[in-house]
This record gives sequence, C-alpha cells and structure tokens, in this order.
Amino acid sequence: MKVNLKYAFLAVILILAAAVAACSHGKKEHKELRPTPQVVEGVAGPQIPGATGYSDIAERAVKSVVNISSTKVIRGQGQENPLFNDPIFRRFFGNPSFGGPRERHERALGSGVIVAKDGYILTNNHMVADATKVLVQFNDGREVEAKIVGADDKTDLAVIKVNENNLEPLPLGDSEQLRLGEVVLAIGNPFGLGNTVTMGIVSAKGRTNMDILDYEDFIQTDAAINMGNSGGALINTRGQLVGINTAIFSRSGGSEGIGFAIPINLARSVMNDLVRYGEVRRGYVGIFVQDVTPGLAGHFGLEQPTGALVSDVAQNSPAAEAGLQRGDIILELNGKTVTDATHLRNEIAQTEIGSEAALTVLRDKKKVELKIKIARRPEDANVHQRSPQSGPPASSDERVGLNVTDLTPMLMQRLQLPPNVRGVVVTQVTPDSPAADAGLQRGDVIMEVNGRPATDGRDFGQALKSAGKNAVLLVFRDGNTIYVDLALSK
Repeated sequence: MKVNLKYAFLAVILILAAAVAACSHGKKEHKELRPTPQVVEGVAGPQIPGATGYSDIAERAVKSVVNISSTKVIRGQGQENPLFNDPIFRRFFGNPSFGGPRERHERALGSGVIVAKDGYILTNNHMVADATKVLVQFNDGREVEAKIVGADDKTDLAVIKVNENNLEPLPLGDSEQLRLGEVVLAIGNPFGLGNTVTMGIVSAKGRTNMDILDYEDFIQTDAAINMGNSGGALINTRGQLVGINTAIFSRSGGSEGIGFAIPINLARSVMNDLVRYGEVRRGYVGIFVQDVTPGLAGHFGLEQPTGALVSDVAQNSPAAEAGLQRGDIILELNGKTVTDATHLRNEIAQTEIGSEAALTVLRDKKKVELKIKIARRPEDANVHQRSPQSGPPASSDERVGLNVTDLTPMLMQRLQLPPNVRGVVVTQVTPDSPAADAGLQRGDVIMEVNGRPATDGRDFGQALKSAGKNAVLLVFRDGNTIYVDLALSK
C-alpha cells in the first residue's frame, strides 16, 4: 500500500510539472505571435504647436476660410407664357412681347481662403466671373464688399481683396509632397452652410484630361465636397493649404466621394501673377507634345512609357533655337522627371519668363542635354477643322480599316495645308477597326510610316506591309503634327 502511494505521489508531481511546462511554452509562443505596432508613413500627424488632434487644426483653419456671395446681372427676355408658343394662338395674335428685355439678378454662393493679412483672398474664377458685386462673410459674422484683383478662366482661379488688415491667412503648403492616402480636410460653405469641415484622404494626384479646365493637375479626394465648397480650402494635417476645392464628379448633384482640388503650387503661381500684373503670364517654348504610349515607347527606345513626345516644333520659337526636334522625348525639365505631356505643359507654363531651363531629351535612343529659354506664351492660334471633299481615287488597306488618297495641290488648298506638308489624306476610317482604335480621323494627312515618307498611296501601302505588328505614323492634324501608334492586324 505504501508503494502504491509513493507511485501515486510521483505521478501527481510529473503531471504538475508537465502542466507548468505547457503553460510556459504557451506563454512564449503567445509573446512571439503578438503583432508589432507599425507606423504608417506619409500620413502626417498634427504639426500645429499645441494641437492635440484634428479638432484643433480645423478650429484654427475655419478662421481663414470665408463665405463668398456674388451677384450677376443676366439680361434676356422675360419668361413667356407657354400659350404664346401655340401655333393657333400665333395665327390670330402673332408673336406678342410684353415688357421687352428683362434683367434678373443671379446670386452665387461659394467659399474663399484668406492668403494674406492685408485682405487678399483666393477663390474660384467661376465664383466671381462677370460679378457686379462680391460680398465676403468672415468666420465672426462680419460681411464686407470685395473687389476683384484678377481672374483666370484657364485654371478657374481668382484673387479678390477686402479692405481689412490683421486677417488670419492659412499657411501655404507644398502640394508636390502630398501622398496617396494622406489625410486631408475640406473646409467651405456647402449649400450655404458656412464653416463646414469634412475629412477624407488624397485619392489620386495629377488628374488630367477631365475636360474641365485648360490647365489641369487635380488632387482627387473623397472628403465630401458639395455645391458651395467651390473656392474653399483643402488642408493637410499640418494645417497648411494644399489645394483649392473646385469641382465634383457627381450623377446626383451631391457628393459621391470624388472631389477635385487645384494644387496650391499651381494656384500660388497664378495668384502671384494676378496680384502683380492683373493677368497670368505663362511660359512658352513653342513645341507640340503628346503622351508616350506603350507602342510609341518601344518604337523610340524607351522601356516604359514616360516623358513627353515632341510631335512638332514651331518655327522661330525658343524650342527651334534650342535645337529641339520632332521625335525627341523630353524626360526631364530642370532635373524633375516629366511624367507626361500635360505635366510638361503645366511646368513650362509656371516657369519664370526669361529664365533658362535645362532639358534632358531622348533622341535616337540616346540622351541629349539642352538649354532652352522660356518666352511668354502668345495667344493661341485659330485652329480650323479640315475635311477632304474630293481628290484622286482613294486606296485602302482592309487590315487596318483605312482609306487614303494622294495629296494634290487642289486638296492642299481646300484643306488649308502649309506648303511643307506632304503625304496621303485619310478619306475614310472603318468603325471598330485598328485605324479607329488608334484615333485616326477623316482629313488627317499621314506624312510618315515608321520614319519613312508616305509620298503617295503606293509608298504608304508598301510602308505598312513592311511595318510588322505596329506602325508609328506621323500625322498632320489641326495645324500641327502628332504621332499615332497603329496596331496592324495579322
């Protein structure tokens, strides 16, 4: 009996030891599997001294955002009774006009941002364009009249000024430093509800080709922006102004999480010109550029589609004097990478007139360094749409869905072509064909195929046959040349 108790006691000890070991092992594994806290880079925390969160930043920023109401006089006929448009009524009584032309006053509500202590306010052009009166209401309820210093419809920016001093301007940030996912606050006057703050992130940068403005480089955000937010502030979590809210993408008329703001770096350049000159003076070098597509990149010796492809160079322009050539791809401007044609156009426009810029160019698959002087942009030349009306019999290529005809002196006159343009004229493009997919249009003049001149329909057809899977066409359209990447079906 004693022996059995001894063994039983030993068994209990062994069981307890095993349990302790298991618990220790379990604790060690749990500690190793515990997630390590991570720091998310690019989402800056509050930087204002004394700020403890977004509330402090917002409460300070709203003091620098104002409500703007503008009045415009719309002249036109008064509203007619629908009965007057009835044919029987007109037969017996004619077309009566009661009261003649009438005037009505249209009021617009929006927002603005104080950018200087002495009364300068940045807003949208569409808020004050053609306004007969502009009123500014401050955060404390005061309302004063403002005068328009200058406006620019190409960027939808305007500067107004009030006769006030010691205002609280928002510090200007650097929109180039914004990162995707960075938290931003939108402040404005949506639907007339002043001092409204919404929060979101930077959804995208460099949005272009929106067909909203001539110069586009939008910041896209999902911070709620509605009607009345126009001209308001987009700020980062340092309390710095990084954008001017200007547009929304909406099917309902309200916020759907896609809002657009003009980057403050672009706005700063426009604002300085408006204050200094009352107009915007943009840089110009005299080139026509286009984006580099994957097909064009391979043709010109680039591994990735980047930069801006020079499709034409204006005569007697700074670009011509600098030695830029058709077919050059501009990779860098003053050491900054050029991402696409719109990016280059915006950067040149903001470069100081009279200064010298450094270009890095890809030419014949080799990099070339050039210096170019920035001139002031002249007025845009009138562009005329052209369409061939008649000519010699057209030749066709069924593989690409394209009909062309030789360029005769009569066609050159009808199309108003410069004397140096030579090639074949597109007379028809088959829908849903490779030519249509490439964007070729009736009236285009195809001058080259893969660098080979297309002097007539025969040369053009032979050049296409020897082109392989893709052909890069040099096309004259609307007063300048462009490159078109044409995929050839097998």
